[in-house]
Amino acid sequence: MDKVMISHNKCHMNERCVKYRTCPMVLVHKLVSGKWKILILWYLSGGCLRFSEIKRKLPDVTQKMLTNQLRSLEEDGLINRKVYPVVPPKVEYSLSEMGEKMLPLLEQMYSYGIDYLSPKEKR
Repeated sequence: MDKVMISHNKCHMNERCVKYRTCPMVLVHKLVSGKWKILILWYLSGGCLRFSEIKRKLPDVTQKMLTNQLRSLEEDGLINRKVYPVVPPKVEYSLSEMGEKMLPLLEQMYSYGIDYLSPKEKR
């Protein structure tokens, strides 16, 4: 915990955080907070997916919740939504440039999950 506080105190954004009450960590938290956002971004890291494909990968999410999470990610500029003018409607989702910049973070989270799940002897 001390290490985190020291890094925050030495952060070049510290004065801005205090003055404007914005912190880069708070911003990232707002962008990815939501039960499904990180998983949506992770699944989109493999390429474009249609709504139904994302829904299949997240069987416990309701259609309304998935729609809300996708809209939020799109509004925040982390994903792109492409609508094809066909009947029935076809919509594909993909990571935006800004969303792709999150890939190293998602990969680190994935690696951490693997390490965490490893037997206690290896920790």
